[in-house]
Amino acid sequence: MAGNKAVRYMGAGKVEIADLDYPKLELSSGPGVHPSNVGRKTPHGVILKTVTTNICGSDQHMVRGRTTAPEGLVLGHEITGEIVEKGPDVEFLREGDIVSVPFNIACGRCRNCKEGKTGICLTVNPDRPGSAYGYVDMGGWTGGQAEYVMVPYADFNCLKFPDRDQALEKIRDLTMLSDIFPTGYHGCYTAGVTTGSTVYIAGAGPVGLAAAASAQLLGAAVVIVGDLNADRLAQARSFGCETVDVSQGDPKDQIEQILGVPEVDCGVDAVGFEARGHGKDAAHEAPATVLNSLMDITRAGGALGIPGLYVTGDPGAADEAAKTGSLSIRLGLGWAKSHAFTTGQCPVMKYNRQLMMAILYDRVQIAKAVNAEVIPLEEAPRGYQEFDQGAAKKYVLDPHGMVASTAA
Repeated sequence: MAGNKAVRYMGAGKVEIADLDYPKLELSSGPGVHPSNVGRKTPHGVILKTVTTNICGSDQHMVRGRTTAPEGLVLGHEITGEIVEKGPDVEFLREGDIVSVPFNIACGRCRNCKEGKTGICLTVNPDRPGSAYGYVDMGGWTGGQAEYVMVPYADFNCLKFPDRDQALEKIRDLTMLSDIFPTGYHGCYTAGVTTGSTVYIAGAGPVGLAAAASAQLLGAAVVIVGDLNADRLAQARSFGCETVDVSQGDPKDQIEQILGVPEVDCGVDAVGFEARGHGKDAAHEAPATVLNSLMDITRAGGALGIPGLYVTGDPGAADEAAKTGSLSIRLGLGWAKSHAFTTGQCPVMKYNRQLMMAILYDRVQIAKAVNAEVIPLEEAPRGYQEFDQGAAKKYVLDPHGMVASTAA
């Protein structure tokens, strides 16, 4: 039986490459696994040989020690792989298929799944609605930053690529379908981005850049990206975005210089709970800053898409309220301007097939937009370290050397 190397969280600032057992079609006990899930059979699952698996900003929150993630947790919820084994209840997939796996695990059978709300499946996580691979408080499903991984409810969850050779040729783009491309798109779609929109996206990390590319795909007239990181802002400009350096002050003033008015039609929060202040406060964490800023600069009657992560437990928060996810949000301002807000996990399956088609037919170059860099699984600790230091890259792990070249 094959072994299984994987990336594990080992405490604040620490990840390691560890040897695991080869996965089974059953949930085993381990760090973060809910006791009610131990021994759960998955005849509806498949075992994937991981083709690519990406480092995500959400992983980075855990690795920084900003969640209650237990040591030993196997990381990774952005998974693309080849089916090498399938359970007896899998009907529509075959060994050898290359598939994208949504980061949210969904049964396809509960009320929410049947309504398309796959980010808040009611059955896969005993603690709360919603689940994901390799993530804190998400039921304990083993992460995919590994050579092999088990995917449950495979017929429902897996998006099969129509042609194997084409999929491997475009794998740097297709690997983004597991999370950041649908998540960025969801942020824009729920913010109402359409033909001719003006859009402000807070955050030029991979999700923010994916949101910017999505806004262009949706037909926005002007896409403005705000951040503190000069390299990430340069990356946004590389594919036609305007940029705002929030270390220079309130983004409203810079937006007015770009548009002639200090407001936009649509706002997207791609930062989340580790937000920093603007201007002279940029050196300090201020988790409500982005949400309050977006309400200020989004026009009356506009909408906010909030794909940025907010948590219910943050041991490293700046104040006691923020440690439980309580933030000083100017809800009265949003109410007065009749803003609509959409929060929560992106329901990846709502978008991933359509975005796959956009990639396959060359309507978007998402890997170029997010500056994807392919590295071996063994170099994951370096990827985490450089990403934490603000590298303007999206690190893609290649456990089996199946990606032909690291050139973007």
